[in-house]
Amino acid sequence: MSQNVRVASSSLLPRVRASELVGRGWLNTGGHDVTLADLRGKVVVLDFWTFCCINCLHVLDELRELEERHRDELVIVGVHSPKFAHEADPDALAAAVERYEVRHPVLDDPELVTWGAYTARAWPTLVVIDPEGYVVAQMAGEGHASAIEAIVDELVAEHDAKGTLHRGDGPYVPPTPEPSTLRFPAKAVALPGGNLLVADAGHHSLAELEADDETLVRRIGSGERGFADGADDARFSEPNGLCLVPDELRARLGYDVLVADTVNHALRGVHLASGHVSTVAGTGDQFMVGGQENLLDGDDADLAAGVPARSVRLSSPWDVAWSAELGAFVVAMAGNHTLWAFEPVARDGHGSVRLLAGTMNEGLEDGPGDEAWFAQPSGLAPAPDGGLWLADAETSALRRVELSDSARGMPRAESDNPGEVAVSTAVGQGLFDFGHRDGTAAEALLQHPLGVATLPDGSAVVADTYNGSLRRYDPATDAVTTLASGLAEPSGVVVQVAGDAVHLLVVESAAHRVTRVALPAGLAGEVLDAGAHRVARAATEVAAGALRLDVPFVPAPGQKLDDRFGPSTELRVSATPPALLLDGAGDGVDLARDLVVNPDVTEGVLHVTAKAASCDVVPLGPDGEPDPDVFPACHLAQQDWGVPVRVTGTGAAELSLPLRG
Repeated sequence: MSQNVRVASSSLLPRVRASELVGRGWLNTGGHDVTLADLRGKVVVLDFWTFCCINCLHVLDELRELEERHRDELVIVGVHSPKFAHEADPDALAAAVERYEVRHPVLDDPELVTWGAYTARAWPTLVVIDPEGYVVAQMAGEGHASAIEAIVDELVAEHDAKGTLHRGDGPYVPPTPEPSTLRFPAKAVALPGGNLLVADAGHHSLAELEADDETLVRRIGSGERGFADGADDARFSEPNGLCLVPDELRARLGYDVLVADTVNHALRGVHLASGHVSTVAGTGDQFMVGGQENLLDGDDADLAAGVPARSVRLSSPWDVAWSAELGAFVVAMAGNHTLWAFEPVARDGHGSVRLLAGTMNEGLEDGPGDEAWFAQPSGLAPAPDGGLWLADAETSALRRVELSDSARGMPRAESDNPGEVAVSTAVGQGLFDFGHRDGTAAEALLQHPLGVATLPDGSAVVADTYNGSLRRYDPATDAVTTLASGLAEPSGVVVQVAGDAVHLLVVESAAHRVTRVALPAGLAGEVLDAGAHRVARAATEVAAGALRLDVPFVPAPGQKLDDRFGPSTELRVSATPPALLLDGAGDGVDLARDLVVNPDVTEGVLHVTAKAASCDVVPLGPDGEPDPDVFPACHLAQQDWGVPVRVTGTGAAELSLPLRG
């Protein structure tokens, strides 16, 4: 086997004492600090996360069942190490812990002290500590739940036998939530009768409000987190985007509103008269990049050509918008940094989905749809010319998605290049630069925007979420201004026009309300400069010339590398700027590679994507052969690293990014 993969038992790793947990304070502990000594006798999993990061939110969901099954022996500790300036606000962190139903202690680590002590290089990073206080495993990215469970089972058995395991309650103390009509609402849409429909993410339901934007008319969905169709017993899990179905399609489809049901990785249709909810796209499971189980109808299906909507896994759809030119709903698929098209009647009336744009790499790259990079696309709005505005959250960017001439005004089957799009950036610098700065588009900065809407003059209003502001980009002047500030994490905007007056209904997620903002005549805004920021994590110093990149991966106990469908590992390397690497960029199957760093480029970002597939070891039957009645479960671990590097004369000649080690 040519793959360069480290395979070893966790019991063979060197015994390294876990570093103390140091930060500004603790959440979910009833006001008490927690030390490693307090956790002695428990298996401990440190989850290094930041609440902007979709991969971190996926890991929170992956760990929920494990946490419940092993609550007597296992303590998960969230270590919140912020990326954005807003995430370092303790009140914002407390809201996020409640919003995402984090049910374990969380260390507030705004200065990245504990992050640095454990040499974390990526969000998310997971570290497993045994009951005696030694680090036994470290891993980055998603897809590690089965591995952690196997390690936990092994450690519980070992330390139970040694007498070093202590069962019982951990330090988690649940907070007391304050009741409110809305709880962390995400986005909203105006209904034909004048009412407002709100995606009430914190209540896992939809809330219909009267025209006063406050009075609750009814709730669609039971309010319990889950995945179930029906009327009174329907369940959502953190719904976000909403889009009205065009009038001419409602009777045919049987639903009036399309919902991006984010944590269920599904699109749901809602029939307003009855309140009935149906699943129209997605299986309820997450699409894993490079996985073998994303499609129910075979892995040879062409995602760009389209597959049955109920037969493919989606990945955290965050918003939806109707494109009349495409004859499809466009879906901002935040979980794998792509845009998809949902054609509701394309396959025998049951719908089809197809990959519209994005490579599934995370970053800010413009160009044709199949070459563009996004980073958690989270807001969509149709533009007057038939294109789309896109709020690209992790790059703090406002992007433009434009249709090719061949795709405009004709059915896909008649187009020479159906559905082709081009992507450009109006405002934004990339993954690591953000702030609140108005002015020319080249100078302007946003901070993790989640929503966008189109104003009557064709300009875009951005829900600049982490700046607590509404920002306007005017393509006629190529300039950005601030329309309103002092908002609490605005995440969605509804534009209402009455005569010459323009009002914005702003979904203030962290304030649990919808706020009405009247815009000044002429849409004039302020020009503000509250400063520019870069991500606080330190750049890694590397030497010019030869650089050895190593991505260690260790299959979990009871698992082995899965090469049944080809190579079990994949490594993709690129750089920003591309000139940073003289050699070594590209795709391969070995999890180690020799790079050559350009001495004439002083700094940049290495983009590294690693995947490793493993499967359960099948027990042997009486005949000594694998038991034919046991089918091994498949597991995929993956991570995207964006590693800021500085090229120096004393920099390292090796870079290790453990996928699981």
